[in-house]
Amino acid sequence: MSEAASTTDHDVIRKWVEARGGTPARVRDTGEGGVLRIDFEPKDESLEPINWEDFFSIFEQRDLAFLHQDMTEDGQTSRFNKFVDRSDG
Repeated sequence: MSEAASTTDHDVIRKWVEARGGTPARVRDTGEGGVLRIDFEPKDESLEPINWEDFFSIFEQRDLAFLHQDMTEDGQTSRFNKFVDRSDG
């Protein structure tokens, strides 16, 4: 139940993020494209929001997979996520 799963499905990623109140973002000042992150409340000042189209464009260009956890070990909704190379995920 607390294991992380990996996906490249845009709909799955978007639904997971939005169900947890998250928004697509990238780390500020990281150049062209940037480093992708999911921003949750309270907002992280080191991140800048981007739209889903730009988010998934970078996601595909970098050949990433989305590693995420649905529930914590104690049964709570998890916000754990990480972007990994598809070859690793």
